[in-house]
Amino acid sequence: MTDTERDWAALMRAANAGDGRAYARLLHAITPVLRGIVRARGRALPPDRHEDIVQEVLLAIHEKRHTWRDDSPLRPWLFAVARHKVIDAFRRRGAAVHLPIEDFTEILEAVAGPEPLAARDAERMLAQIDARSAEIVRAVSLEGEEAGAVGARLSMSEGAVRVAFHRAMKRLAALGQRPER
Repeated sequence: MTDTERDWAALMRAANAGDGRAYARLLHAITPVLRGIVRARGRALPPDRHEDIVQEVLLAIHEKRHTWRDDSPLRPWLFAVARHKVIDAFRRRGAAVHLPIEDFTEILEAVAGPEPLAARDAERMLAQIDARSAEIVRAVSLEGEEAGAVGARLSMSEGAVRVAFHRAMKRLAALGQRPER
């Protein structure tokens, strides 16, 4: 925690205890930082809207300052309030939000990986059908094995594997339609 953060936290504690001067000093100290946050996060908003948002942030801080836990850092709490007010401004502006692509270059370059919970969900579904059908679905759908190879391993014809696979998929689809308990 930096000295600035410690100072701000001390001022907020004093303000919450009723010290008006400490509160005024805190607001004076954080306002330039809040302006920077609003300017950075609200780049796609008209510049003349930025000061209005800063005022909304200051008002929200005043109204919600009792929600800050004095054993927590103040800066993340302030940043969250500012971020939410910028988001509110975007919502009021309308559905079309234009954000600079540069803000998302790292995210856009990411290669899509497997859904983190997909394997767990698939196993839960497969556990609800008979073992042979589950093995066929795993082999054909999840592992990409050919029906002929699965049939040879399970002593079934390729056609029988396809029929069993189709029936298993129908059972899984029906199970997926049931409401969760």
